[in-house]
Amino acid sequence: MKIDVLSLFPEMFEGVFGSSILKKASEKDAVTFQVTNFRDYADNKHSTVDDYPYGGGAGMVLKPQPIFDAVDALSAHSETKPKVILLCPQGERYHQKKAEELAKEDHLIFICGHYEGYDERIREHVVTDEISIGDYVLTGGELGAMVVIDSVVRLLPGVLGNEDSQVHDSFSTGLLEHPHYTRPSDFRGMKVPDELISGNHKKIDEWRTKETLRRTWNRRPDLLENYSLNDIEKKLLAEIQKEK
Repeated sequence: MKIDVLSLFPEMFEGVFGSSILKKASEKDAVTFQVTNFRDYADNKHSTVDDYPYGGGAGMVLKPQPIFDAVDALSAHSETKPKVILLCPQGERYHQKKAEELAKEDHLIFICGHYEGYDERIREHVVTDEISIGDYVLTGGELGAMVVIDSVVRLLPGVLGNEDSQVHDSFSTGLLEHPHYTRPSDFRGMKVPDELISGNHKKIDEWRTKETLRRTWNRRPDLLENYSLNDIEKKLLAEIQKEK
């Protein structure tokens, strides 16, 4: 995968792309990163990328020309049409299924804006997807882009050490993930559930399924509304609800 980022603050990405899983993914050639300051594409002598909004109002608006030209340049040598993603509070609420969808693409271009907003023609004629990572406003799109990129890159083949990790992640199955424990089995009197140290894989699987349902029921019951329970899950959920 090729990932391009358009930002007025490219230095913000140095630590993120040079650390942890994203660094390993790059070293494995699973992904290439490039961050471009779209101010470099401004066609005026002062390299300004924003201007006052027509009709008046607070703040400045990003001009279309630098963004259009930057995306054109980055797309020119792409073998497939890239997804052009605008980080924006008005966008689609980000979720795991969207991450899985984006992980199938060959080329992603992220536009990180600042100021009051974008010229609407950028949305209408350049952008393929608008994404919001939550119902709040950030200073710019950089942090949102980092969140999306991290969640996508970890899904690429060969990036994670254990491919099963992403399959059982919270939200990947539609539910929240079950609790985890490690050694020691008894820490300050707090013990690991007997099922997990029983060696009985059937018991372990049933415990994990039940705790997945319990955690989802307690924390995100809304997820169960769109989840199709099998007979075993229905039985376990009924037990959990009685225990309440």
